[in-house]
Amino acid sequence: MKFSRIAAAVTTAALAPAVLIASPAFAAGPDAPATGNQPAPTTPDRTTPDQTVPDQAEEDRKTILAIIAHPMASEFMKEAGRKAIADGPKAMRKFIEVDQHNIRMDDYRIAILRLLPNAGPGLKGGINKILSSGDTVEKLRHFYDVTQHELRDDDNKVEISRLIGTGGTAVKEAGKKALQGTPADRTEFLKTGRHLAQAQDDLVELARIDESWDGPILTEAIGKLMNGSPTPAELRHFLEVTQYELRDQDNRVTIAKIIDGGGPELVKAGRAALAGTPADRTEFLKTGQHEARAKDQAAKDKDKPAPGKDGDAKDNGTGTGSGTGTGSGGTTTGTGNTAVTGQGHNNAPLATTGTGDHTTMIAGGAGTALAAGAGLLLAARMRRAGAAR
Repeated sequence: MKFSRIAAAVTTAALAPAVLIASPAFAAGPDAPATGNQPAPTTPDRTTPDQTVPDQAEEDRKTILAIIAHPMASEFMKEAGRKAIADGPKAMRKFIEVDQHNIRMDDYRIAILRLLPNAGPGLKGGINKILSSGDTVEKLRHFYDVTQHELRDDDNKVEISRLIGTGGTAVKEAGKKALQGTPADRTEFLKTGRHLAQAQDDLVELARIDESWDGPILTEAIGKLMNGSPTPAELRHFLEVTQYELRDQDNRVTIAKIIDGGGPELVKAGRAALAGTPADRTEFLKTGQHEARAKDQAAKDKDKPAPGKDGDAKDNGTGTGSGTGTGSGGTTTGTGNTAVTGQGHNNAPLATTGTGDHTTMIAGGAGTALAAGAGLLLAARMRRAGAAR
């Protein structure tokens, strides 16, 4: 008697490496045993019965019924058993001696494949190896009953060590304790213990953030969360997602206050940050605002009057403003910070400074002496000119 599923089992073994990277739903067909259940034990072979014994066929029928009634019997095992009973004594004997073993091989392969979804690297490698080389029910059964648990515990040790390396104080302590315990301790730590320990570390982190952050929105949310009864999952989500959303809201409020009444460059940079990403706003508050303020200050400094203008005196005795000096060689007029020079008969310069048409502003003793000497020289020249006429 032929069964299409026996051929499928052989194909499964040959394609096992490829199956490992496919969807794990492959192993969850109706013929597979329930998840986490071990395939039903194989009934021991029996010697060929004496067909002259009238009760042998009945005994075989009862044996097959027991096999297919087992809670872990697959649907295909049940179907094949019922068909053997319907086909008569020879079919029942073949099912007991041959077919049930082949079906059991297939059931173990499917059960092992169903370990993949939650398997770590070590267990996945072991599954690939046993499905490529396991050609007896005994080997498959040993892997399912013993080896898979050893490989899973090795993977758990690696994962716990990783968590210890990246976790907070509570996670480190609980993880080290699990490593020193039993395989069941390690399984329990990864299932629930790590989350409880992480919650303790998260509460400490929230308190630290609350102490260091000045923004009202995030601070209020932290207080509300810690005063409630948050679950470990809620604490984790707040730290991984919510806090950054609230930080950005606080940053927006702060930027709006900074640019209110600020200089052109500060307003420009602040508006660009508000229109940008959360990272842009963080960068503006960290460095951008200071750079923009410096630009605004530089522009103010550039617009201020230069030293020496608007009546400011200089140490060399030369004032600023408007003045007129006249000599025999001509007349020259200067404005602002311009020095006015008159040329005499000997080409000697006459320096005059002032802010009015006929008013001289003198700064310092040296400047006073210089201006007085020039005035006397000019008066003498005028007297000589009058005498000549």
